[in-house]
Amino acid sequence: MTQRKEPFEPLVPGQVRMYACGVTVYDLCHLGHARQALIFDVIRRYLEYKGYHVTYVRNFTDVDDKIINRAKELGRRWDEVAKGYIEEYYRDMDRLGIRRATIEPKATEHIPEMIGIIKALLEKGYAYQINGDVYYEVQRFPEYGKLSGRKAEQMLAGARIEIDPRKKNPLDFALWKRSKEGEPAWESPWGPGRPGWHIECSAMSMKYLGESFDIHGGGADLIFPHHENEIAQSESCTGKPFARYWIHNGFVSINQEKMSKSLGNFFTIQEVLDRYRPEAVKLFLLSAHYRGPLDFSDDRLEEAKKALDRFVTAFEAIEALNALPPRSGGDALYDHMVSKGREAEEQFQAAMDDDFNTAAALGVLFGFLREVNLVRSEVERNITAGGRSALHIARDRINRLGGVLGLFEQPSLRPGEADLKGRLVELLLDLRAQARSKKDWATADAIRERLNSLGIEVEDTPQGSRWHWRR
Repeated sequence: MTQRKEPFEPLVPGQVRMYACGVTVYDLCHLGHARQALIFDVIRRYLEYKGYHVTYVRNFTDVDDKIINRAKELGRRWDEVAKGYIEEYYRDMDRLGIRRATIEPKATEHIPEMIGIIKALLEKGYAYQINGDVYYEVQRFPEYGKLSGRKAEQMLAGARIEIDPRKKNPLDFALWKRSKEGEPAWESPWGPGRPGWHIECSAMSMKYLGESFDIHGGGADLIFPHHENEIAQSESCTGKPFARYWIHNGFVSINQEKMSKSLGNFFTIQEVLDRYRPEAVKLFLLSAHYRGPLDFSDDRLEEAKKALDRFVTAFEAIEALNALPPRSGGDALYDHMVSKGREAEEQFQAAMDDDFNTAAALGVLFGFLREVNLVRSEVERNITAGGRSALHIARDRINRLGGVLGLFEQPSLRPGEADLKGRLVELLLDLRAQARSKKDWATADAIRERLNSLGIEVEDTPQGSRWHWRR
């Protein structure tokens, strides 16, 4: 809100309460959603690494105009559509290795809390009702615009204005909407209806984190009007400051244009993960500061893949040294590597302490890897117990710091094995595709059944076969 970096001081020492606005579940998630989910997962991981106890809440918007319209297009129930895309979301996050939030509430499960806030706003004179609709009156909150810093004319130009001549002010926003025939509806003091979009996050964040909490965030497109509206309705209701710190991530773009469903210029997470390893995708997403834009291209993902391979190669080489008998000695190498590791960890912390600068933190890891490879070359020429231990210590430090960024966590017995498994699965799927093209259904079915017995599910789509580990 101050538009500058501030020292982080949680409301309760040693504890962090954080809320991030989640997805509206009417379609598959794209790479922009992956960036937001990864960034807040990394923020949480780093705060935990620093010793904080973190309560992280990320919601699902599971009733919305977009969901209702999508259900009509598909000829399905709106709640079935929402449930299906929540399942797809989890599938995407699991493939990326992004952890569940502490609490992941759904809007439809918190209607009573929303009604309670709306009733309080009406009683305090911050809202008004018209024929079953309830609106928040923006002019009643003098600080409206304090997060975005926008003036009234800028807000009018930038808002998703709900056209309704009955509103007192074009910026007034819906707290409760009277449901039309065939739309989902809940009983309320104003008749059957459903909540507006903004009220749900106030209700869920305050229920699980309190009326004031530490961190609130989401994509930069949510600053106005969504987060501005959350502040207005929450602080009007409680009379207390809403969130202490605001964090917003920049967009993923294609050819300098924001990736979005409305523009039709997006790649789904599933499409990207069918072509690139999850950790390569994460490394790409973390290669720029979270607040800045990130331009998508195959070239940049290929660069990320090659960069990741440098770690995999080093890990495998270090592991291979275990099979060779060491000589005594190597204490100087051990001391050198421990010293360099401590230095790298201090630099890593400095980067992450500076507004979670993952790009700089990755730079530290790559710098440390270069040092590791120099020592590895020396140890391969003269295998000593101290030198080999030095490399294991260094690898463990890289794994630990990489884990803060969600990297080097693919399930494997040793680094590199998960990638090998993936390549073997892809090879089997290629063989299966050849069998299907020859109408050799028996072979194709046998490959699929054998993969399924190993916990690998295969899904045939018009674009080809996809696979994932069964949860």
